[in-house]
Amino acid sequence: MNDTVHDMAASKTKLVQDLQRVITDAEELLHATASETEPKLVEMRERIRGNLLAARHKLGDIEDVIKVKTKEAAQATDDYVHEHPWKAISVAAGAGLIIGLLVGRR
Repeated sequence: MNDTVHDMAASKTKLVQDLQRVITDAEELLHATASETEPKLVEMRERIRGNLLAARHKLGDIEDVIKVKTKEAAQATDDYVHEHPWKAISVAAGAGLIIGLLVGRR
């Protein structure tokens, strides 16, 4: 159960990193075209700059939510394992057995 939470958190973290990279690249593109003074390009740069600023703020909010949800899920898993240790051990042993059987077939 904890591995699933970890995998989801890792996937979300990777998505956030990818989005940060896209935002950074877009900002570099805006900077590279800063010398262009054609009115249409100036207007487009300003609109993109505003959208990037909004995206950075939303990304920060998403990162905060991911951290909170990951901590909550980890705490819930920890609480469950402490409340039901034998069930947790049984599930882990069963999963290990199944994985062992699947790996052994190869």
